[in-house]
Amino acid sequence: MSPEQLAALHGRCFVTPRPWTAAEFAGLLSAPGCVLLTAPMGFLLGRVAGGEGELLTLAVAPEARRSGQGRALVERFLAHCAAEGAEAAFLEVASDNKAALGLYHRTGWDSVGRRPAYYAPGIDAVVMRHGLAQPA
Repeated sequence: MSPEQLAALHGRCFVTPRPWTAAEFAGLLSAPGCVLLTAPMGFLLGRVAGGEGELLTLAVAPEARRSGQGRALVERFLAHCAAEGAEAAFLEVASDNKAALGLYHRTGWDSVGRRPAYYAPGIDAVVMRHGLAQPA
């Protein structure tokens, strides 16, 4: 997916936090350790560095939600992080995004902190961690 395609889909999925621009996606994609995973109607952007993975954003088209694409992307990201030698992965998610919180809990993430009013007044960021299993 091109930065423009990523930005268009991101814009369909997010209001708060605000959708990212094509220029922001281009910058992230050019950074070392960047990981872009795609699905037919979604994508996950993350990075791996310094023994840690960071899930930056996950977007699945509204009409494709609850189809397993988000879960598959998260599981692929976790496997990639472990294969790269990361010991843990982190993410931040809006406290009012119940669907995402449920997905992350179901895929083994634990809430480890909060950033008050990180996204907007009254919308905290929930910091989550996944302890990765190293491949055999």
